Amino acid sequence: MAGKRYKYNKRGVGRFVQLPEWVQATQAWATLPPGPRALYIELKRRFNGTNNGSIYLSHRDAATALAVHRNTVGPWFRILEERGFIYLTQAPHLGPSGIGKASVWALAEEPTPDGKPARKTFIKFKSPAQNPCMAVTVSVTDVNKC
Repeated sequence: MAGKRYKYNKRGVGRFVQLPEWVQATQAWATLPPGPRALYIELKRRFNGTNNGSIYLSHRDAATALAVHRNTVGPWFRILEERGFIYLTQAPHLGPSGIGKASVWALAEEPTPDGKPARKTFIKFKSPAQNPCMAVTVSVTDVNKC
């Protein structure tokens, strides 16, 4: 007696974005502001598992997806690049007919389809030493010495 097929009349849950725990545990992610985090999640949404290194996302498309002004997302891309989460594989340019071509990005946590391993440069990120308590203490001490 043959049973029903396993996935007979089942519907999928849809696409989702996976943020691994080891990425979230890095210092680069912990000190990342909310805007660049949202942009990184938008870039991961466009990653389908095989297109790393050819993820197209222009500043205007990113601004529309995140509901912010297009001038706001430029620094967010720069922050993600500086911390090592993404890297540019092809710069924006004008095509042969004069129509602009968007930037092409790659995620550093994923290997590229041509066999290159994941860069994972964000793991090496160290935040600059910030100790505001020391600065306040020094200024208070200087005032007391006068």
